[in-house]
Amino acid sequence: MLKLLQRGQLIASIDRVGPNCFQSFEILIERCSQAQDILSIFTLPRYMFRHQGKDRTVKHNMQIAIVLSFVAGIVNAAGFLAIRQLTTNVTGHFALFISDLSDFQFWKGTIYFLYILSFLLGAFASGLLIELFRENRKLNVYVLPTIIESVLLMAVALLSNVEGLLHQDMIACLLLFAMGLQNSFVTKISDAVVRTTHLTGLFTDLGIELSQLFFPNSHPDREHLKSTIRLRIYIITFFFAGGLVGGLFYSRFGFGLNTLLLAVAVLIGSLFFDDLRFRFTSQKRKLDGGKS
Repeated sequence: MLKLLQRGQLIASIDRVGPNCFQSFEILIERCSQAQDILSIFTLPRYMFRHQGKDRTVKHNMQIAIVLSFVAGIVNAAGFLAIRQLTTNVTGHFALFISDLSDFQFWKGTIYFLYILSFLLGAFASGLLIELFRENRKLNVYVLPTIIESVLLMAVALLSNVEGLLHQDMIACLLLFAMGLQNSFVTKISDAVVRTTHLTGLFTDLGIELSQLFFPNSHPDREHLKSTIRLRIYIITFFFAGGLVGGLFYSRFGFGLNTLLLAVAVLIGSLFFDDLRFRFTSQKRKLDGGKS
C-alpha cells in the first residue's frame, strides 16, 4: 500500500513538472536557434560579392558589411596614426577646405580639395568599372574594385618602408581613393543599404530606427526593422574592432603602415573563399544534374 502511494505521488509530481520541462525545452531550442542564426553570419561568406538585387538577402549584406567595415576600421586607424589625417571619409576635410577658403588661404586649402577629389575619383572609378563590365556574365564585376583597393593598400604599405618615397599627402590621397572605391561598390552591390567607411549616417539611421521600435502600429514590420538595426550595429562594431586591431598592430606591435597588409589579407581572403564556395556549389549542381 505504501509503495502504491509513493508511486502515485511520483507520477503526480512528474505530471506537474512535465509541462514545465517541455516549456523550458522549447525555450532552450528557440534560444539555440537564435544563437545559430547569429553564428551563421560569421561562417564562410556565401556569395556576398555576387548576389545582387532580389537574390540578395540580409545575411549577404551583413557578411559584406562585417568584412568591409573591419577593413575600413584598420585603414582609418593606420592612416590617422601615420599622417594624422582622416583617410576613410571626407567630411572633416571639406570643413577644413571651406575654412581655408574663408581665410583666403587658397593654396593651403588645395590639399583638402585634393583629398576630397581622391575619394570622389575612387567612387567614380568603381562605378565606371561596374557599369562597363556589368554585361559580362562570366565576370564578377565587384571583384575588380576590390582587387584595385587591395593593390593600393598593399602599395602604400610596402612603399612606406622606403624612407622619403611617399609624401604624407600622397598617402592620404591613395587611401582616400581606395576607400572611395570600397564605399562605391558596397553601396552598389547592397542597393545603398550598406556603407562602411564612415559612421555619421549609420548613427543617424540607427537613432531613427531605434525610435521606430516604440511605435509598432506605425512600423508593423518588426522583423525587417530589427534586421536593419542589427546591420547598423554590426557595421559600427566591426569598424570599431578594425580600428582597435589597426591601432594595436600599428603602435603596440610596431607594424606601422604595414598594418594595411592585414586589411589586404582580409579582402583577398574574403574574395577567395567567396569564389571557392561559388565554384564548389556550381560543380556540385552540375554533378547532381548529371545524375538525375
